[in-house]
Amino acid sequence: MEQGAARERATEGPSVRFGDPAPGPYAPGGGAGPGAGSARVPEQARGEHTHGEHTHGEHTHGESPLAGDGPRTVRRHSVRGQVLDALRTALVAGELRPGEVYSAPALGERFGVSATPVREAMQRLAVEGAVEVVPNRGFRVVVRTARELTELAEVRALIEVPVMLRLARTVPAARWAALRPFAEATGAAAARGDRAHYAETDRAFHREVLALAGNEQLLVIADDLHRRSQWPLLSAPVLRHADLVADAAEHSALLDALVARDLPVVESLVREHFTGANG
Repeated sequence: MEQGAARERATEGPSVRFGDPAPGPYAPGGGAGPGAGSARVPEQARGEHTHGEHTHGEHTHGESPLAGDGPRTVRRHSVRGQVLDALRTALVAGELRPGEVYSAPALGERFGVSATPVREAMQRLAVEGAVEVVPNRGFRVVVRTARELTELAEVRALIEVPVMLRLARTVPAARWAALRPFAEATGAAAARGDRAHYAETDRAFHREVLALAGNEQLLVIADDLHRRSQWPLLSAPVLRHADLVADAAEHSALLDALVARDLPVVESLVREHFTGANG
């Protein structure tokens, strides 16, 4: 657990806040455009136009790119890392809506940074399969089909079920007890209805469990699959609060089964969990 917790701690640096003035060289801007009350992007960083028209039934957000209900701080070493984390949170929270197109300059104004770190972060999200590039316009948030989600759940099960079963046979009960706080964190986030924080704690729980296998490549692949399967479901309006709470409760049930070395229950819980609120 100590190694997993250390991986979660990042070097603190300046923070990106939704709607706040940016630190350093970005001076506060005025007006009623995107980022009113936030930092103005330097002219040399403005390499694109923000489009507000409809094209082929798609809407490009150029004035109010995120619909959050307040500032959200993300602390990371680099500006790009801060923006990437903020965009991931916006995806899970439903502030960036599937099927819609967002331009890097407009999002940059909202974050109080230039378009460059936003564009770099969006390129990373494209690699992760969360968005796709729309030439000369920006980035479209991907719409996951039911088939894609089913396929992701199948691949996750193929990878993680054998690992979980092996861990259930070999890991002492005391090690599983040390993971209780991670399960409790998911339960607390679910109880509050905080989908963005639930997404983070859910991934943290799964990372801590899989970390006991001692395979770093497994962690990288499993986390990538988890992200791909997670955000569309968590951002869906139809997801009920009760579903989120029930999904979080499966973490504690899984730990109980792992402690008891009940292999059939472990396998059943893992498979069912992949098709629940967390994807």
